[in-house]
Amino acid sequence: MHDILPDDQVYFQKVCKSVESIANFYTFKRIETPLLEDADIYYKGTGEDTEIVEKQMYTFRTKGGDHVALRPEWTPSIVRSYIEHGMQSLPQPVKLWYYGPCFRYERPQAGRYRQFHQFGFEVIGEAKPAIDCQIIQMSHDVLKEMRFKNLIIEVNSIGDSECRPYFKKNLMNYLRSKRSSLCPDCQRRLKQNPLRILDCKEEKCQRIKAGAPQIIDHLCESCHSHFKQVLEFLDESEIPYNLNPYLVRGLDYYTKTVFEIFENTPQGKEQGALMGGGRYDNLVKILGGRNTPACGAAGGVERIMSLLKNKETKPDTSKDAKVFLAQLGNLSKKKSLKILEEFRRAKITVAETLSKDSLKAQFRTANKLGVRYVLIFGQREALNDEIIVRDMDKGSQEVFKLDAVVAEVKKKLKNL
Repeated sequence: MHDILPDDQVYFQKVCKSVESIANFYTFKRIETPLLEDADIYYKGTGEDTEIVEKQMYTFRTKGGDHVALRPEWTPSIVRSYIEHGMQSLPQPVKLWYYGPCFRYERPQAGRYRQFHQFGFEVIGEAKPAIDCQIIQMSHDVLKEMRFKNLIIEVNSIGDSECRPYFKKNLMNYLRSKRSSLCPDCQRRLKQNPLRILDCKEEKCQRIKAGAPQIIDHLCESCHSHFKQVLEFLDESEIPYNLNPYLVRGLDYYTKTVFEIFENTPQGKEQGALMGGGRYDNLVKILGGRNTPACGAAGGVERIMSLLKNKETKPDTSKDAKVFLAQLGNLSKKKSLKILEEFRRAKITVAETLSKDSLKAQFRTANKLGVRYVLIFGQREALNDEIIVRDMDKGSQEVFKLDAVVAEVKKKLKNL
């Protein structure tokens, strides 16, 4: 474990402010959960066969006999809180962000600590692929905000309970003949959870993995359609990514989309992922709640801090939204993320409800937020590269070209 000394606090705060800036822009609310949780939350949620639970989790019995664990990661703890506090009854999705310490019994090495800090974003209660892309874009934005360049996103789909069992069977058939060449951990994983072998960093397991069947070739129709739409959103948003058919992430609760972000340099892969995450549609049910889809991402603060010492970052100052983006139709949804990104770069906070299809419902949200201007972006506007700007106080509206709308809204806000 380590101290964060005064000279390092400036980097620690820069990470926190950058995360908070992006979270506020996308109207995520901060949550904090206890450092101590019932250990079963992680056994059931993170997974008994994962590296974290098997080797890295600090657990002990309290004087009263309770089996507790120091928080090794945030997501199961947040899902427990979501269930316990009845957040299912809130308007969905519930969008949360966090920043704080975790504990894992790591082997001592450079940049690895047994007490470390994580930040992340969670969207609970929405299944649409637009949310997957928004989480990826937010993760990308946080790192760009901290002046990371040459970022690359590796993305994959690992299917769900319908298509994954068939893939596991194919994978096991391939790996059985190579069992003696696997590392001892992976020989054991072959029986318990063969997908974990694809996440192994041992060189000899990496060589075997290179010839393994790819889960992307075995997706069911639903997972294939979901992943196709995620990639379409990424393409439309001009976010750089590579398909990595062997990316599985190291946690049992992931379903469908998974991703990791690296610096695209020779040293980038050696440093490890700066952020990673994916969809976890079964976790709320596993921990005792209703069947609820969810998606999230996390980053390691210490790893980022060590790289930030050679970089500079100036986070934005967040403000209450005076603009709301209402979109209608599939094409407009796909283009909306790029429009939001342009407003973010211009430091204009824009509220949105990407998961809602009804224009009436979106206007109700805009009225509740008390925004002055609503940007109306329908299918016709998307085809014509135009957008309608409605003044909610005056009841008037104007049509602008997409490439001019940021400048025009900026002028209007200055005159308020």
